[in-house]
Amino acid sequence: MNTDRHGSGHARSSEDHATHHAHGHGPGPDAGGQGGHDRHAGHSVAMFRDRFRLSLALTIPALVWEPMLQEWFGYTAPRFPGSQYIPAIFGTAVFLYGGWVFVKGAWSELANRLPGMMTLISLAIVVAFLYSAAVTLGYPGHALWWELATLVTIMLLGHWIEMRSIFQAEGALKELARLLPDTAVRITRGDETEVVPVGEIRDGDLLLIRPGAGIPADGVVKSGRSSVNEAMITGESKPVEKGEGAAVIAGTVNGQGSLRIEVTGTGDRTALAGIMRLVAQAQTSRSRAQALADRAAFWLTLVAIAAGVVTFIAWWAVGATPDFTITRVVTVLVIACPHALGLAVPLVTAISTTIGAQNGLLVRDRRGLEEARRLDIVVFDKTGTLTLGSHRVVSMTVEDGVTRDDALRLAAAVQRDAEHPIANALTTSAKERGLEVPASAGFESMAGVGVRAEVEGRALHVGGPGMLRRLGVQPGRTILAAAEAAAADARSATYLIDGERVLAVFAIADAVRPESREAVDRLHAAGIRVAMLTGDSRAVAESVARELGIDMVFAEVLPEDKVAKIEELQQGGRKVAMVGDGVNDAPALLTADVGVAIGAGTDVAVEAGDVVLVRSDPRDVARIVALSRASYRKMVQNLWWAAGYNILAIPLAAGVLAWAGILLVPAVGAILMSASTVIVAINAQLLRRAAM
Repeated sequence: MNTDRHGSGHARSSEDHATHHAHGHGPGPDAGGQGGHDRHAGHSVAMFRDRFRLSLALTIPALVWEPMLQEWFGYTAPRFPGSQYIPAIFGTAVFLYGGWVFVKGAWSELANRLPGMMTLISLAIVVAFLYSAAVTLGYPGHALWWELATLVTIMLLGHWIEMRSIFQAEGALKELARLLPDTAVRITRGDETEVVPVGEIRDGDLLLIRPGAGIPADGVVKSGRSSVNEAMITGESKPVEKGEGAAVIAGTVNGQGSLRIEVTGTGDRTALAGIMRLVAQAQTSRSRAQALADRAAFWLTLVAIAAGVVTFIAWWAVGATPDFTITRVVTVLVIACPHALGLAVPLVTAISTTIGAQNGLLVRDRRGLEEARRLDIVVFDKTGTLTLGSHRVVSMTVEDGVTRDDALRLAAAVQRDAEHPIANALTTSAKERGLEVPASAGFESMAGVGVRAEVEGRALHVGGPGMLRRLGVQPGRTILAAAEAAAADARSATYLIDGERVLAVFAIADAVRPESREAVDRLHAAGIRVAMLTGDSRAVAESVARELGIDMVFAEVLPEDKVAKIEELQQGGRKVAMVGDGVNDAPALLTADVGVAIGAGTDVAVEAGDVVLVRSDPRDVARIVALSRASYRKMVQNLWWAAGYNILAIPLAAGVLAWAGILLVPAVGAILMSASTVIVAINAQLLRRAAM
């Protein structure tokens, strides 16, 4: 994959190497695929910048020696033999140098039978050029050289501004590409190190990651401890602690410690590459709003050409002078360019994709994000989505005189040499609470009953009801009630026993994620109902639902039956989103109006969902809805502004208020058209302030 890798110290000006692949100006109703996203392919930001600057320099003499401007402003330009031809010479230079870009673009549009913005601009400047050349060669009238030069220059400025806005909005890919360092420190035999280009790294290489350095490839920590900043990949704001056996992601930044990692993925196989593919796919995916804007821009182009013809005929019929008539036609063609209309949706698309990527939301299909604003129901898969997908101690009850932390650390110590799920639940829960688990001795496993070990000089047992029967002990009323409550919720009850005394009971189950309750609350606040779909027993499902405040529960559902449940919820026109892990939930994700796949941090190659959550954080579903609603508002605002502007501007450019002395020259028309584009661009940029 070509990632254009360079570190912050090697960054080149984005304008000097950026190629614009942005918006479509007026593709027809049958335009396919990307909706005109490559209308300016091959035109760099730097090219428009350089042509604008030189055209501006060439325009100044045309203005200074223009007789009309000399009369208006009461000055006299220096005169010498041939000085009367200066506006014609420099106006022609501006047309050939600056205006030729638009002529070539128009040729391409017409060849594809998709007349649009380039066609309108080219008609305007070609008409102005031919008429001015004819006047200069003797045809009666007033040449439009200064109008032509200023028109081309202002159009180049407008394109430069627009392309910079698009390029900056589409910067997600370039920002991601810059995350990879240029070089890596590889450890060779004898613990020697060598600095090598990132492209030479191979799977199995051992790399040294120094403090503050970028991580150049996916890998596994072989030795060392450090915290790693993964915010640029997962959106997680807090540094993530890494020790031996932990996975690290290419493009993240090491903290204060030193790490040695074994490379497991390079190039196209890194998580960063997967994210970049999804971002690129989202930026070129075609939304319904984009199709509407494209169609509107296409018809506006035809209306503008028709308006130009009508303007010419009308003024010619009432006896207007040729130069006045031509000026009106040129102004109509310029001011009617569907510039803002063509920019309205693609710019919002690019910005929303960038915002999503920065917040751990990877949009695979724009239509899915577009539909999220209309959701009625969000359906969550339980295991691994609302829950952690691994067992934890979800509650515990202790006897008088025993602290919860003490009970948990003793139980974990007894189980530390065991390998079954109950042991893992106890030891992991103790570790997550930051408890120091003491050493144990004399470990013994009792098949089907539990385990025993000596901890801090005490003979302790950990097990279920079978252990109580085997030892002949009876728990106290408080612990017995807690055990019965755990059984009612389909949770495993595990006891800690010291001699003849039951010290504590632990309810063990697939633990609910700490973020899940807030996720449900946020969706409720947005007016969206929440359902849960699981293959677990009804008792387990209803227990989780009660804890989280979920509205509907579908339990004991086989994977092949999940699609039927989604279709059942969609009856009556309800819009339904499915949130799952993208593997066994793939059919349901594809059936839902919006499929949200859990990316599980580094596994972003999820093909079933419209949106991929890089973090396994269910709260991000509400962020998708918020982003969808904010993006739609900006699209509608931009479309109304762009369309409304043209409805008012075209008659004014045609001269309907000429009787009142209100006339627009082509250059003013170009300024107004460019101003409309800038307004649309600024409004789209305000999307960055949307709360998520």
